[in-house]
Amino acid sequence: MIFVHGLWADGSSWSKVMAPLLEKGYNVIAVQNPTTSIEDDVAVTQRAIERAGGDVILVGHSWGGFVISEAGNHPNVKALVYVAAYMPDKGENIPALSEKAASTNVRSFVQPVGGYLTLSKEGVRKAFANDLPKKEQDLVFSVQQPAFPKVFEATGTNTAWKQKPTWYIVASEDNTIHPELEKMMATRAGSKTTVLQASHVVMLSKPKEVVAVILDALAHVNK
Repeated sequence: MIFVHGLWADGSSWSKVMAPLLEKGYNVIAVQNPTTSIEDDVAVTQRAIERAGGDVILVGHSWGGFVISEAGNHPNVKALVYVAAYMPDKGENIPALSEKAASTNVRSFVQPVGGYLTLSKEGVRKAFANDLPKKEQDLVFSVQQPAFPKVFEATGTNTAWKQKPTWYIVASEDNTIHPELEKMMATRAGSKTTVLQASHVVMLSKPKEVVAVILDALAHVNK
């Protein structure tokens, strides 16, 4: 299993999900996206696929969904799991997708720093990780990877979700990607969908439930 994080996060955002999977004996890899462009992030995921050396499931959170949609056509990829994630169709970018549902308040907390974009501590608490304890929110803020604005110019091209079986986790309390947009993308793709009462970082607030969805995808692949 290969885990692909989103914007304003890093590979540690999957720690609560990876630990129980490792205990069960599964091989897992968490990529470290530079979040500089879709091309750069897809290249990192493709290297992880080659490193895995066999059949894999790609699990993407938020922007990571965009990445696995582009990287998922690799023949070793057997399924895609989207966790409160973007799932673009061909020709769609994040702004175009966002227009398909009501806006969220995350944009008001984005700050430019040295040509990159970061999320303020208030943004982490109110729009990103609003259901985590304060100590965990502070950790999420501390490990965030600044995003280069070019990522918002990325346009869907490969749409791997049209060729591979997909699972989707909708976060019903998401203040970053609107839950109705998540439901729309999941429905459009015909994904097996699970709705969890959680913030955008559902893999941190509801890790057991996220693991269950991943294991369901694994069981399907291994039939």
